[in-house]
Amino acid sequence: MELDLRNIKTMMGMETFSCKSLDMVEKEMWVYFLAYNLIRLIMVQAASLGDILPRQISFKHSFQIWKAYRQQQTMSGINSLKILCVLIIENTVGHRPGRIEPKAIKRRSKSFSLLMETREKARVRVSRYGHPKKQR
Repeated sequence: MELDLRNIKTMMGMETFSCKSLDMVEKEMWVYFLAYNLIRLIMVQAASLGDILPRQISFKHSFQIWKAYRQQQTMSGINSLKILCVLIIENTVGHRPGRIEPKAIKRRSKSFSLLMETREKARVRVSRYGHPKKQR
């Protein structure tokens, strides 16, 4: 389950929401979940075509193939789900026993403070007093 949540957040670009209101953030979240389930559905169809388990297919690979396929489909007009499934099952995830990943945060916070006022006011403050010292 943790891997699925990580895939939704990182692969689908859901680390930060672009909407500001709570209602719109919820709608944006549901769109991400819908897209995630669409990719998983295509992975299941590809797995049944290739006679393999859906967990043997890489989500990242499937997502990248789907994006490229959608772009190519718009240009050429070809619409075949079978072609997409064959492309997806070409790259399977192998059995990786003993694989250990450290549970640590790699991303570090920025040294700049958040802009909590209008840009105009911030420009005036910086021109009068200079930039604030770096926070550690």
